[in-house]
Amino acid sequence: MSLIKWDTNYSVKIKIIDNQHQNLVALINQLYDGVSQGKGSESAGKTLDELINYTRTHFAYEEQLFRIHGYPEYLAHKAEHDALTEKVLDFQSQFRAGKATLALPLLSFLKDWLTNHIQGTDKRYSNFLNTKGVF
Repeated sequence: MSLIKWDTNYSVKIKIIDNQHQNLVALINQLYDGVSQGKGSESAGKTLDELINYTRTHFAYEEQLFRIHGYPEYLAHKAEHDALTEKVLDFQSQFRAGKATLALPLLSFLKDWLTNHIQGTDKRYSNFLNTKGVF
């Protein structure tokens, strides 16, 4: 069962970024499956770590494109990335310390953040980068 189903409405018309977004969706779904099936916290924790690391890689890639091509909303977009990163790293720290558990509210937050970010903030850079030859 999936928490997020990828569809073409999420496409930003940049193949590598669409692929990265699909990987993020798959990791969130994997985390959801682990939580909803009651798999051990160690297994879910590893998936959370993988999701965080992949998200960092994805954000760095987007931000590099913004710098290279002079994307005018770079700083605002980066601020959104930084805010999510800080929030999720704080959760990861609490989880590792045994002060938090992986549960559906976190997964709901991640789903909402990712889908809203892609369909809102990310779609705004799509045309800009396409005009710079990034597909």
